[in-house]
Amino acid sequence: MNQLMKQAKKMQEEIMKAQEALGEKEIEGTAGGGAVKITMNGHKEVTAVSISPDVVSPDDVEMLQDLVLAAMQDASQKVNELTESTMGKYTRGMNMPGLF
Repeated sequence: MNQLMKQAKKMQEEIMKAQEALGEKEIEGTAGGGAVKITMNGHKEVTAVSISPDVVSPDDVEMLQDLVLAAMQDASQKVNELTESTMGKYTRGMNMPGLF
């Protein structure tokens, strides 16, 4: 039992380190061929937004909104993939819905 507790503690420490490392990663989502870029960290916090002047038009705000939304979704999906590849090794085989 003692050995099992040591293994659980070690796994918990590894998970914490992996989560911390995710927060330090920068992931970029783009839309419109790179006209809009959203940068997130591995915790899905937006750290930067870049919009090309070419897509800024007062006559077509809706297009810009769509591009920003698409870039956010792209970045979010990339963070999900990074999280799965990083944290998945700890959760595979465990039935813990909503853990990650």
